[in-house]
Amino acid sequence: MHVTSEQRLDDGVLEREFTLGGIPGILWTPERASAPAPLILIGHPPLGLRRMHPRLAGRARYYAAEYGFAAATIELPGSGDRPRWAAAEQARADLRRALEAGEPVRGEIVDALVLPLVARAVPEWRTALDALLALPGIGGPVGYEGGVISIGIRLAVVEPRIVAAGFFAGSLVPAAMFEEARRVTIPLQVLLQWDDEGNDRQAALDLFDAFGSKEKTLHANLGGHTGVPHFELDAGARFFARHLK
Repeated sequence: MHVTSEQRLDDGVLEREFTLGGIPGILWTPERASAPAPLILIGHPPLGLRRMHPRLAGRARYYAAEYGFAAATIELPGSGDRPRWAAAEQARADLRRALEAGEPVRGEIVDALVLPLVARAVPEWRTALDALLALPGIGGPVGYEGGVISIGIRLAVVEPRIVAAGFFAGSLVPAAMFEEARRVTIPLQVLLQWDDEGNDRQAALDLFDAFGSKEKTLHANLGGHTGVPHFELDAGARFFARHLK
C-alpha cells in the first residue's frame, strides 16, 4: 500500500488516499484512539471515487469522529481512472438502451453487468483488507456497508473477517446471487428506499427474505433513491457499534 496524500480534517479525522497494486483507495481513521480501531469497508456504485467522494467521506468521517471506527474504500474495476473494461461498457450501454426504451431489463443484461464485476472486485477487496488490517491502529473486527449489493453478498459469504454488513438495496441483482444470499449468516441491516425509481421493490424484498442470517433488519423509508433520511446514518453506525465493539 502506497499512501499518495494525507490530510488532517477539522473533525479530528485523518484521510489518506492510497494505491494498492494500481488500485486507488481512501482510508479514514480517528486521529486519536486508545485501542486499534474496528474497520468498515464502504462499498459504492461504479461511478468513480472522485464523484462519490463527498458521500463516502461524509459517512466515513461520521463513523470515525463519533464512533472511533476506521473506514476505507477502493475504486471498482473499470471505474474512475482505472482502465476501461469493454465488456462492462457494453453491458452498461445495453442497460441504458433498455431503460430509455421503457423495456424490462432482461436477466442476461443483469448477469453481464454484475457477475463479472463481482468476480473481479471481491478479490481486490480482500487484498485491500489484508493491507488495511496490517496497518498500525486498525485491528478489526470488520464490517461492510453500501453497494453494489451483489459485491457485499459475495464478500459476506467468502470473507470470514467480515462479521456484520449494512446493505443498500437498489442495484440490479442476478438470480444467481439469490442463492448466494441464502449462505449469508452474519448480522445484516438492509436499507430500502420504498419509492426508488431505479429499484424493483419486490425483488429487494425477495432478496431480504432470501438472506440466511438469523439477525436481519429491514429499514424501509418513503422516498426516492437520493432521499435517504439523515437519521439512517446514525442507525447504521449504531448497528456496527453493536457488532464491531
